[in-house]
Amino acid sequence: MARVPTTLVIGKNAASREAAIVENLDPALSIAVIVEGLPDGSTALNDAALTHPALSVIRIASGCACCIGNLVMRVTLNRVIRQSPDRLFISIANQAHLERIRSFLLQEPYGQCLSLTKELAVSSRS
Repeated sequence: MARVPTTLVIGKNAASREAAIVENLDPALSIAVIVEGLPDGSTALNDAALTHPALSVIRIASGCACCIGNLVMRVTLNRVIRQSPDRLFISIANQAHLERIRSFLLQEPYGQCLSLTKELAVSSRS
């Protein structure tokens, strides 16, 4: 099985992170996006999902993935990996533990399924 290119998207503003992901979507690929936090209303990702049939957006409750035991992230990742997307984006709200999250994603079993790319860091936009 080929490893899924996986990009961590970081930035304090959820709308900016989601807009950056939309800017990096390739309509020729099946793409999964795991987003930390729930939207307040319509978002760029929700709008993109309407026109990009191979885009799967999975939202998980806010909370540091490495501090809360990773259970929600593990279940979500296992489901995503079984779908075999061509690309995966993981949007995280707090970059304070970025290295711990990267380390978690590099450990087995995810290390053999995911290929981490350079982070996509976005600045907050209004």
